[in-house]
Amino acid sequence: MALLRLEMNANLFLRDPQETDLGRKIIDQSIRMIDELGLEAFTFKKLSKAIDSTEASIYRYFENKHKLLVYLIAWYWNWLEYRIDFETHNVKTPEERLAIALRLVTEQRKYDKSFPSVDELALQRIITNESDKTYLTKQVDSDNKEGLFRGFKSLCGRLAEIILEINPDYPYAHSLVSTVLQAAHQQVFFAEHLPSLTNHKADLGKVHEDNYVFLLELIQKAIKV
Repeated sequence: MALLRLEMNANLFLRDPQETDLGRKIIDQSIRMIDELGLEAFTFKKLSKAIDSTEASIYRYFENKHKLLVYLIAWYWNWLEYRIDFETHNVKTPEERLAIALRLVTEQRKYDKSFPSVDELALQRIITNESDKTYLTKQVDSDNKEGLFRGFKSLCGRLAEIILEINPDYPYAHSLVSTVLQAAHQQVFFAEHLPSLTNHKADLGKVHEDNYVFLLELIQKAIKV
């Protein structure tokens, strides 16, 4: 299978990690470590030991661990939009495209052989547990001006277009989509850690399917013609 590469905003890194073996190791191992340790306990010092390199070499790619997290989250949203585009390319009706897109948003990830340096399942858990930290910061406006959230906004725009195909008069397409994308991982987090905040049951092993059914119903009722 051919290996693929996503085009990433150059402001997300100092040096593109997709271009070198070391860069790909940084991405691969940082995903595993942030998933295991959490962002707070994760450090470049620990990462350098894990990949048998130096902290200085990691700083050549990313200014700090926050910027690395922003890159990983942006990569995920870009990858997800690529998957949605691929799976819906020949689907004619917007209703079916919406259902396919939402299925891709909510399903539990599997290893994608086209991107061997990325553990998509571990990255999905990072989305669930850490993604809000990328924009709940004092520098969110400057980060936005640099296009660091372009992947998420592009995905929102793509899904909003589908909704407007179904109901051109619906006035809140972007608001609905951004809410649904947030809920797609927040409801999983609630099921696992704050169960009184959701009806989904993590222990039943079908939280992702429940989430799909819930969010599809939410969208359909909101945009009904």
